[in-house]
Amino acid sequence: MKAQQQEAAVRRMLERTPPPVPQDLHAEAVRRGVRMLRRRAVARRLMWLALFAAALAFMVWAWTARPWVESPSTTTPPVSRW
Repeated sequence: MKAQQQEAAVRRMLERTPPPVPQDLHAEAVRRGVRMLRRRAVARRLMWLALFAAALAFMVWAWTARPWVESPSTTTPPVSRW
């Protein structure tokens, strides 16, 4: 019995006429969508640019600092002949 009442209520809601949609809704949605896509594209380009700049800065630092080369020891004098 309760299920029949719920089904009838749902059918009444579906049979009602929907509220009017604003005339410029589609144009506004397209405008906002285009703007959102443009912002995402700019953000993506900025992120790639930042990644490239970081990689370039790391390469320049590694080339000048040469962290893989062992620095000469300054705590003991060089060994001469015995």
